Amino acid sequence: QVQLAESGGGLVQPGGSLRLSCVASGFTFSNYDMKWYRRAPGKERELVASIATGGKTYYAESVKGRFTISRDNAKNTMYLQMNSLEPEDTAVYSCNAGRFGTNWWGQGIQVTVSS
Repeated sequence: QVQLAESGGGLVQPGGSLRLSCVASGFTFSNYDMKWYRRAPGKERELVASIATGGKTYYAESVKGRFTISRDNAKNTMYLQMNSLEPEDTAVYSCNAGRFGTNWWGQGIQVTVSS
């Protein structure tokens, strides 16, 4: 069974940090491009960051310089290190795996940035 399980979310103060993890199982993780999406209240889902099988990364302009995406193929895990968090980062963050038209999604995890 294909599974993507996010963890590491929660409530954090503005300016703080969180690290999200996405643990994959049921497929060959190293063969899939991996992405983090988020959906803020009242807004459309947006791509936050991606990391390809070869390690090439992409970041949305709104998070560039603050977030870092990484992957550890030996652990079947993708990470999102989030620093200097702002209230505008509040959203449900979802893990995505994609390859040749195949897309799998995690359940999503809440990140709330508030004082």
